[in-house]
Amino acid sequence: MSPALVRQIAQRNGIQLKDDLFTDQDTFAWNDFLSFLQAFDEASRCLLNSDDYRDIMYEYLKSCAEDGAVYAETFISPDHASELGMSYFDVQVGCIQGIEDAARDFDIIGRVIVTCVRHLGPQRAIVVAQQMVDNPHPYFVGFGMGGSETAHTMADFSPAYQIAADAGYPCTVHAGEICGPESVWDAINHLPISRIGHGVRCVEDEKLMSVLAERSIALEICPSSNLALSIYPDWASHPLNQILDAGISVSLNSDDPPFFSTSIGQEYHNSAKHFNLDIDQLREISRMAIRSSFADTSTKKHVLAQIDRDI
Repeated sequence: MSPALVRQIAQRNGIQLKDDLFTDQDTFAWNDFLSFLQAFDEASRCLLNSDDYRDIMYEYLKSCAEDGAVYAETFISPDHASELGMSYFDVQVGCIQGIEDAARDFDIIGRVIVTCVRHLGPQRAIVVAQQMVDNPHPYFVGFGMGGSETAHTMADFSPAYQIAADAGYPCTVHAGEICGPESVWDAINHLPISRIGHGVRCVEDEKLMSVLAERSIALEICPSSNLALSIYPDWASHPLNQILDAGISVSLNSDDPPFFSTSIGQEYHNSAKHFNLDIDQLREISRMAIRSSFADTSTKKHVLAQIDRDI
């Protein structure tokens, strides 16, 4: 959600945003992970109907397409909508419309991963997982969890994840960013996941890196986000190349782009500049991203063919 779009939607819905939500440079105002979550929640407060979710999905996929992306998975949190009185169905309708409008206008494929919020607790996560399972749609392809890594344990969320997995949904989870490798161990030992959101702290444990490679568990790497949140002090400290050298599957991601002043294209540009990755290596990262995506087999084949056709 860009600041401009947040203001536009807030005005449309008659919502008065907090004065300190934006900086003088027209970016979101925050200075650590907790204040980032608070700013995210405040911005989300203006989303009151399906049209709002349509506009966010459409504008985000438009920006991805302008960067050359042909496929994007976005994380959607029904909890934020529920707290404002919206139903899961309302959110779903808006996202579907945004995806279809963007596909028509920009030839980009959009898909959704439904996420629970860790610090809202395991019982709420069960509700979200059940809502997803009870309202299937081909654009809604997986289940995940974001929020504070320090709240509860991964095992606490096993019932919610099992609901999704038993219904055939692949799963991912936020781990190994704020907390260390123990949080990644916690995830892979207790949840039915094939991907880890972030997971960069795995480099602090050689055995863990080997296990991730052996089990083909992919990492959703968000370099600019890691630096913005001071997980690493500079580009030279970021372990992307170390992770690649370990044979771990990765994708490059923009996390929450307006909050971290980035885009998916910028992540590729930065990876070429700061990690000395050439075009073939970046293309292989795109292939890994699609292979580990939650898209159906025919969509994966279609997108992989697009990547190879551009050589």
